[in-house]
Amino acid sequence: MIKIGITGIIGSGKSTASQALKGRGVPVVDLDAVAKEVLTFKEVREDIERAFGPGCVENGTVVIEKLRDTVFADKDRLRQLEAITHPRIIGHLWKTIRGLEAAGQKAAIIDGPLLFETGLYKELDKTVVVSADMDIVRKRLAIRGMEAQDIEKRISHQIPLGEKEKAADYVLLNNGTREDLDREIEKLMERINEWEVKTRCTSTT
Repeated sequence: MIKIGITGIIGSGKSTASQALKGRGVPVVDLDAVAKEVLTFKEVREDIERAFGPGCVENGTVVIEKLRDTVFADKDRLRQLEAITHPRIIGHLWKTIRGLEAAGQKAAIIDGPLLFETGLYKELDKTVVVSADMDIVRKRLAIRGMEAQDIEKRISHQIPLGEKEKAADYVLLNNGTREDLDREIEKLMERINEWEVKTRCTSTT
């Protein structure tokens, strides 16, 4: 089975592209969803409470807003949180991938905003970057209700799109309408099929 990472930056349309691929029958593992699930684990809640104080865990539940405010203001604290959650997220990911492979799936999408930042891309077969012009990204985020200062802070925590594009195996441009994106998704599906066939042929020789 070929493992394909899909990434971008906030506002580039990564999640929309992933859902479009899922709608075409390609299984998608959403690492953001996995991360939220990991925060419900008892041992993770306890580690977070010890590291960040009881204010970040109330009534046995991680208060994501408080935790996010704490770590985005301090990169050392962010790394501390990642040290708690990242190994568990990766463990859950590979367990899911093994299940998909056992079920006979030929390809799987791993949807994550920080594939390059965490180095996870090195463990995948291919990486796709969903890209868009930065003025379009900022307009999308403003429409969502984000303040300009928050937009810039969120963007600053991620590797610039240009650098991600250079490191990617495929760049999916998302500057236009949903119809434009669907056409780009069809092109990507063709490439995924090519990758899968090539991988299968290589593994049997």
